Amino acid sequence: MVKKLNHKICIAPMMQYTDMHDRYLLRLISKEVFLYTEMIATGSLVYGKCFNQLEFNNEEHPVGVQLGGSNVDDLIECSKRCEEFGYDEINLNVGCPSDRVQKGKFGACLMLEPDLVSECLMNMSNAVSIPVSIKCRLGVDNHESYEFLYNFVSIVSQSGVKTFIIHARNGILKGLSPRQNRNIPPLKYDYVYKLKKDFPDLEIIINGGIKNLDQSETHLKKVDGVMIGRAAYENPFMLNEVDSRFYNKQSYIESKRQILNEYFEYVDRQVKNGHDLGRMMKHLFGLSRGDKYAKTFRIKILEVIKDKELQKHKKDLEELLIY
Repeated sequence: MVKKLNHKICIAPMMQYTDMHDRYLLRLISKEVFLYTEMIATGSLVYGKCFNQLEFNNEEHPVGVQLGGSNVDDLIECSKRCEEFGYDEINLNVGCPSDRVQKGKFGACLMLEPDLVSECLMNMSNAVSIPVSIKCRLGVDNHESYEFLYNFVSIVSQSGVKTFIIHARNGILKGLSPRQNRNIPPLKYDYVYKLKKDFPDLEIIINGGIKNLDQSETHLKKVDGVMIGRAAYENPFMLNEVDSRFYNKQSYIESKRQILNEYFEYVDRQVKNGHDLGRMMKHLFGLSRGDKYAKTFRIKILEVIKDKELQKHKKDLEELLIY
């Protein structure tokens, strides 16, 4: 029997952001939030043999890997590999609108091919024993009616996949950049709410424009889960209330300084393993969000990256954190 996972609060897959180091930082703050990797193209695994992209820390669980692709055989092979690596879930990206992704025939353009998406998901599910899910948009380009979304979900759900993460915006395939696609198409939360009513047996997770835990709580009255993106990266400490507020679990976090010290220990270990200091340190920029000395804290982080020296600036960074 496939393991049941808790998606009440999730962190969105974000290219150039949610790498293994950022996920470790977020896991220090919340033990319960569900994490996802950056999108990994099947071609980079099957043909590029870039298996380092699948690397993650054991502390990250529960964590899902997001794959981008549309070739059934490649998705089967990659799904098996992801399961071997120890991921808790495999998610198929059917929401990214970038030109590069479209050329690879995956991402949001696949919403125009629901039968293919269903075939991909069914074969992925049959190939592994861990759950498989999908992340998609409301529609693409001028396909923006609720009927289009309903039809897509109706066909895709025949694959047996039960978890649908819905970015509550249309994807515009031509004329808008991926960044613009995160802001310009209007949010239609009511479509996602209606989807849950029409498909009560599916697990529906809402994504798009969610900035804080109060908004998350409101959405949870209508859907099964909430996925937070940029807001959690820009202000990771917002997650410090997630465990107690949404999972009835006591948080062990006492201060931002505690997080800083534990993350520094991690960074020190990973530098010795050959990981890039700058890439790991940039994830700390948002830790001081809302603090009096936030700007000075960020400047000090840049000094650490420039000097390539952790311990030299550690005490100064601690003192710049208010909490």
